[in-house]
Amino acid sequence: VSNSPFPSSFFLFSILYLSLLSHLSLFVLVNKHKPWIESSYHGIITENTDAVLLDPPLVALDKDAPVPYAGEICGFHVQGLSAPFEAVVLNRTSGEGRLRARGPIDCERQREFTFIIQAHDCGTGPKGHAKKRSHKAVVHVQVGDVNEFSPVFGQLEYHGSVTEGKVYDSILQVQASDQDCSPQYSQICNYQITSQDTAFAIDRNGNIRNTESLSFDKKSHYKIRVTAFDCGQKRATQDTVVHIHVKPICKPGWQGWSKLVDYEPGMGGKLLFPKMHLETCAGSVSWIRTTVELETSGAGRGCDRQSYSERSLQKLCGASSGSTDLLPAPSGVFNWTATLVTDGGRDSDLTYRFDGRQAAKIPDWVVPQNLTHQFTITTWMKHGPSPGQRAEKETLLCNSDKTEMNRHHYSLYVHNCRLVFLLRTDYTQTDSFRPAEFHWKLEQICDKEWHYYIISVDFPVVTLYVDGVTFDPYLVTDDWPIHSSQIDVQLTVGACWQGGRNGMWAWLVCVVSKAKFTQYFRGSLSGLTIRPGKIESQKIISCLQSCKEGLDITSPESLGQRIKSLVVMEGEDLEQMNAALRKVTYINSRQFPTKGARHLWISTAVCFGEDVCISVPDIEAVVMVMQPSEPRITITGAEHLTVPASDLALGLSLFRDLHIISTVIKSDGQTNSDHRSGAFKEITHNLDYCDIMVLGEELRAGLESLELHHSALSGKHLEYANSSTGMSIYGVDSISHYTEVIRQVRYQSRQAVDSVRTFRLTCSELNGRYISDQYTLQVNILHSEEAIEHVNHVMAPPKYMQIIHPTVIESNSYSSGDILNRWDFVPAVATAVIVLCIAALLVALLSVYRLNQPENQEHIHKHPLPEKQADCDGSSLSITVNPLEVRQTIYMLKQHKTP
Repeated sequence: VSNSPFPSSFFLFSILYLSLLSHLSLFVLVNKHKPWIESSYHGIITENTDAVLLDPPLVALDKDAPVPYAGEICGFHVQGLSAPFEAVVLNRTSGEGRLRARGPIDCERQREFTFIIQAHDCGTGPKGHAKKRSHKAVVHVQVGDVNEFSPVFGQLEYHGSVTEGKVYDSILQVQASDQDCSPQYSQICNYQITSQDTAFAIDRNGNIRNTESLSFDKKSHYKIRVTAFDCGQKRATQDTVVHIHVKPICKPGWQGWSKLVDYEPGMGGKLLFPKMHLETCAGSVSWIRTTVELETSGAGRGCDRQSYSERSLQKLCGASSGSTDLLPAPSGVFNWTATLVTDGGRDSDLTYRFDGRQAAKIPDWVVPQNLTHQFTITTWMKHGPSPGQRAEKETLLCNSDKTEMNRHHYSLYVHNCRLVFLLRTDYTQTDSFRPAEFHWKLEQICDKEWHYYIISVDFPVVTLYVDGVTFDPYLVTDDWPIHSSQIDVQLTVGACWQGGRNGMWAWLVCVVSKAKFTQYFRGSLSGLTIRPGKIESQKIISCLQSCKEGLDITSPESLGQRIKSLVVMEGEDLEQMNAALRKVTYINSRQFPTKGARHLWISTAVCFGEDVCISVPDIEAVVMVMQPSEPRITITGAEHLTVPASDLALGLSLFRDLHIISTVIKSDGQTNSDHRSGAFKEITHNLDYCDIMVLGEELRAGLESLELHHSALSGKHLEYANSSTGMSIYGVDSISHYTEVIRQVRYQSRQAVDSVRTFRLTCSELNGRYISDQYTLQVNILHSEEAIEHVNHVMAPPKYMQIIHPTVIESNSYSSGDILNRWDFVPAVATAVIVLCIAALLVALLSVYRLNQPENQEHIHKHPLPEKQADCDGSSLSITVNPLEVRQTIYMLKQHKTP
């Protein structure tokens, strides 16, 4: 350099320039190559672990090494549909990686996986710019099985049979399975009998045989336990039980049936004999006849039927309206059955038992007044033979003179196991002999079983239906018509009313007698109704007396369409008969069926060839209907209403915020105390009546009433009856419809005298089988308006109504809610006096103030009131008294009063 003609600065500049060019060249060409990996890999992973053993090992190479970043491997990318694997880099310089599972791998769910893997380098710098990927390699991973599952038997119990004296190669076969995925652990390699000292052996396929001949007399039933081992020698966690029955020398009979079948309410249909077959002792069957009969007389009226009132059932079955229920569930309005005795306390039907001492008078307002020559009487009746040699008449229904003459206008009675219907016409209809008594002699009348009777009158023809079958009278007697009179009549049930003789009639017959019941009925009745018009059709009759339980041999999709209590099957093919019998199903379509036993009988006749016919021993089994979950019907709403007396003239909506719900206890065994923790669930079902009772004095005729507009019943299966003691809304309909109608009931008072009116609401399902809680509403009536109106005419009190909801306090200390709920100690008169005193005091103070402020009076008349006082018209005083504050004051005074 010292000898060079160029200055030294030139050489220094050249060196820097060349160094810069060298670095630029390296920057441009630094990542020239893609990483390289093998084209395919094979791996094994043991289930429930994450490490994958690959062959060959996962290594990526890059020709750019040892250049930083470009020659280093930064990652592996796994591609595949939901492949549960990931690859991580162990060494960036050497490119070594490891494949692992992202979570536990289950061999039983998937035994192998195939996916794609790629490697990529680190690019040109720490940020990974211009990184390159390798080619795609295919990875196959197989999952290694672990013997985690034990063998499980297909059945917990097996049943087989042998004939005494024979040694069998195979009596029956037990089978177990294993859920492991590999053949080594999923196959069953051995079965073993664990019971000691048995006369049986088992092979590796599960076939059980007897090692010696067996005797029926010595032992008819063997119970052995069997276990299983998979090929990994893992034993079954639960042994199976094998029952082997020793049969005597073969006799034809049914096999594989259970004597007791449990039926849970709401399960639809249940197969009664799913494994049943007929043992014919290898005989060739040419003809077979099997009869299956279900006996249901222990459940309600002959079987499980809809236990709504007869009137409601007639409406449900499509009969015309207008029937009168003469034996309704006792309630505030329908109270004449309250003294009658229910029959056996059954929970399915409302039936009444008459023992010759009970009877009921039907109120005049209930008795239909529009009976013509066409009307219908329906009833359920259970009756037995009458005691004694000379049986007296036993009256079910009687319409007789209320006083004096004791004439029977129409009646239905039993006499010497004959059913008699009496119908006397009067002279206004005819003046000649006419049919008057219609007699039927039937064995059903005294067989002590429930039967459904319909008396259809189309005078002079009277038709009797018993359980849907028509019977004509065997005897019809004529009689003269009776003379019309002004004597009132009395309709009775369970006996006939004898009005007594007095006055002129007593002198004419020289007998004076007292009014009393006579011709008492001895038996049970249910659903006694009478209505104008004759029965419409046989379809309605069948609907009214149809059972809701029975036998069905159809498919599960059509259960209940053809239920019956007797099934008869006949054919020539034994296997078809066995298959048909396995399909016999018990069904009970009621939401709340009657619990208890239903007995089953199966009788069979079999022929072998043309000459040999035998009777197979009959079978008796029991279907046990379990107790249904009983609904709890709850009614909630305001418990107190406070209203000015003047508002009652237009009517007060009593139950505008009413809610009715029904709940049942869940089947998890929780108790009623767990209600708040979710032990109850809400269900939907119908109601059949709700009663609104007036507590205390009855409503005053012409001054007070409960009102319900007929439009509220539109589109619903509901009717209502009204009286001075309350209102009854009845008919089978949904809870929501009942709630909607009850919310429209109004209390109207044209002249309010009482300070408090109290109403009680209860609802029923299934004719009183399930009764709601009693919901009580107290209406506090304020009479302060009249006093204020006479004292001051400046402003009129606004119309208001205060609804006070009950307060639930779990603390022991008193609160405003406690005081409110303890308001019962303050008499109604004291309440009215206190309210009037406070009102009068306020009026007096305001009057004094207004006398001293004349300019304010003029201002009130000249200027409109603010919007928030729009209820005041400037001509009267608005006074609002808070009843809660008054009650709190009274309560505090009572607590602190001196003795």
